[in-house]
Parts: sequence; C-alpha cells; structure tokens
Amino acid sequence: MHGDLTGVTSSAFETRLRNFGRRIHFHAPGLKRYATEEFQQAAPERFTALSLTAGRCSLQCDHCKSSVLLSMRAVPRGASLFEFAQGLAAAGTRGLLVSGGMTVDGRVPHREHLESLARVRRELGQKLFLHTGLVDIETARAMKRAGVDGALIDIVGSDQTIHEVYHLKKKRVADFAASLAALCEAGLTVMPHIVLGLHYGRMLGEENALEIVARYPVAALVLVVLTPILATAMQDVEPPAPEEVGRFFERARLKLPAAPIYLGCARPGGAHRQATDRLAIDMGLNGIAYPGQGVVAYARSRNLQPAFHEACCSIHEL
Repeated sequence: MHGDLTGVTSSAFETRLRNFGRRIHFHAPGLKRYATEEFQQAAPERFTALSLTAGRCSLQCDHCKSSVLLSMRAVPRGASLFEFAQGLAAAGTRGLLVSGGMTVDGRVPHREHLESLARVRRELGQKLFLHTGLVDIETARAMKRAGVDGALIDIVGSDQTIHEVYHLKKKRVADFAASLAALCEAGLTVMPHIVLGLHYGRMLGEENALEIVARYPVAALVLVVLTPILATAMQDVEPPAPEEVGRFFERARLKLPAAPIYLGCARPGGAHRQATDRLAIDMGLNGIAYPGQGVVAYARSRNLQPAFHEACCSIHEL
C-alpha cells in the first residue's frame, strides 16, 4: 500500500468483521478531560490513574522523563493506598489504573502495595489494572492472588531501544518476553502495549515485539504512537507517519486475527491523529481511546456500530 490509506477495504478490515462483527469501541477514561460533539464524558471520576511513586522514576526514559506520571494522582504523604482509594470510591471511582515510576531494573514497586491493593479489590470492589513493568513469576502470581483485573506491560522488541531509550543497560528483549510469559502463566488478564516509533521516531523493534505478543494468550493488544513531549530528549522527534502506522495496524490485525486490538491514548494530535484514527478503523482495530473529532462518524460510514466507555481501552465494564 502506498500514499493515503484511508477509506480502503483491506483484508484486515474483513478479518475484523469475520471475527468481531461490526461493534467498535470508543474509550474516554477520566485520566484527562475529554469532550467532542460525538462523545462526552458523563462521569470522569469513574476511572482514574494512580502513581505509586508520585512523579519519581529512576529511569528517566528519553521519550517520557517522568512527564506521564505527573498527570496521575499520587497518594498523599501520610495516607495509605487503601485510605486514598476509599476516598476515591466515595466520589464514584470504580476502576483504578495503578502505575508508577520504574526502578533501575525496570520494575514498578507494586509488591509492597499488594496487600493494600487486595483490600481495595475485596472491600471496595474497585477494579484494578496495573502497569506492571518487568516482573518475575512470583510477583505475577502475587498480583493474581491480590485480585488484579488486568496487567498492562510495554513490550519492546529491540535491545538497542531498551538500552538507549529506557536506559536499562543490563536488560534485553528476552527480559520483556519473560515478563509477558510470567504474567500469562500466572493467569492474569494481560494487555501488552507496543509503542510505534519508540526509537526516536524510527520503527525498529516493533515487528519483533508483535512476534513476541503473538506467542501468548493475551486478552488484547494496545498500540500507541510516539508523541513528542516537551523537555524530553524526543521533544523535536518526528513520529512515524500515519501511513507507516497504518501498515503496522494491518500487519497486527492479520497476525492476531482473533485478539482484540486497540489504539491507545498516546499518539500525536492534529492532522496526524485524524489520519491515524481513520486508519485504525480501516485496518480493523477494535477500538480507539479519545477518538478525534469526526472519527465516530467515520466509523459509522464504514457501517460499524459504536459503543462508548469511560475506562481505558480494552476495558468495557466497571
């Protein structure tokens, strides 16, 4: 395929129709305020994100430098995670995305909070979704025992990207694959993410990451696109073009014909987003987070039936 890919009827689109029918999901979790003429949040407090480390991250990855953590709620000093979740539950929060900065070995410090998270799930009934970072099988099993509803993990398919972007000098692709294997073996609902253009805008390890994901019984695959962020090493990087992104969408759909695939929150705005969102529809993805203006109408023009959710992509009920 060359040039403008929007509006095509590809084998990927036909594959999604055969396996999933015409329902397409649009998501707007309360991680940020969102409203268009087609989709407005009714209860943004229903789903929110917490950082276990406030704005601290030991890795200071070149594409983020802790900036993503600053948009999350931080547990106040002197308050327990359970107490903080109690207050959120009283305000109507039904689901939590629990994240945090990584340690120097690529882990998010969940283990010391798992007892509190188990109480949150058991006593408050809030659903729990964790950005896991790298994990071993013992940690994955502990997450399962705590009642975690979903495990989200970035899969990176290039050692060079792991070393240069993530600054994990002693880790390799095999460590990310082993973490994915551990989460699946523990029986968790696993939703791996792949960042397109993570290596300074280049598509370097994404195909390998897709191959790794295809080996495991994942509940869904989430694709996001590098978004240059101010005050990071990638603030002036050009993200991959929508056409290149669309071709990857097509390969992912055909590689994982029976697995739900979503376009996640992170992607460039403006004309890039408009083209990317339409390509996600044309190439048979199951849903889109924070769809651009006019995208819902475009889905309807492809004879798809929109469903709307105020939770992270791939999460339909809270």
